[in-house]
Amino acid sequence: MHRPSILITTGALALTTLVPVAAAGPAAAHPVTSAGVTVGATSGPDRPAPTDRGPVPRAGSSGTNGYPEAGHEHPRILSVRGAGPFRIGASLERLSAAGLISWVAPGCHGVVSTGVTGAWAGVILLAFRDGRLVEVGTATTPPRSPAGATVGMSFEELEEIYGRRGTLIRNDAGDEVAYLVRFGSRVELFSGHPIRPGVGYFQVGPADFVERNFRNRPSC
Repeated sequence: MHRPSILITTGALALTTLVPVAAAGPAAAHPVTSAGVTVGATSGPDRPAPTDRGPVPRAGSSGTNGYPEAGHEHPRILSVRGAGPFRIGASLERLSAAGLISWVAPGCHGVVSTGVTGAWAGVILLAFRDGRLVEVGTATTPPRSPAGATVGMSFEELEEIYGRRGTLIRNDAGDEVAYLVRFGSRVELFSGHPIRPGVGYFQVGPADFVERNFRNRPSC
């Protein structure tokens, strides 16, 4: 996903003010939990992408289907498995049919960017390749990674959190820096802020999409 164009597209993801979102996050109930990966784990999230078996929660639902019950708040976690009902590998068609997709913006090479409805509206953006979810990203805080990393942190703080599991990388042009954490074939990527030091965007997904797009952004 081309991060600068997304940040322009969605004014709801405020880059200049990192204010916690007031809406409660999704419930952490199986099978659409946002539990992510155990802190410090080096294996587990690198599993086959989720299939479309089982129900997809509908927008406005509550309780155990990915949305909060009245008066009960849930932590917002963005992991390499996704966020709430938005799981890496999920079908755009089924998420749309469930009322979880707000707007759709076709891009290059079979990639489609979308917004979401429900508890995660204004918090995350999605990218689908050939109809399957390959990236979830945010410019706000919360959410946080399972290890506790968020937008607004410095790269030094990320190094303190992840240690040897993460590394600073540059894009092929050499004009951007990001912090990359690998979990098998998937990654967490923390890229810079356009107007101030530190992390401005946090995204997750398969390395062959998220990392590759950062290193060498495709042109249409």
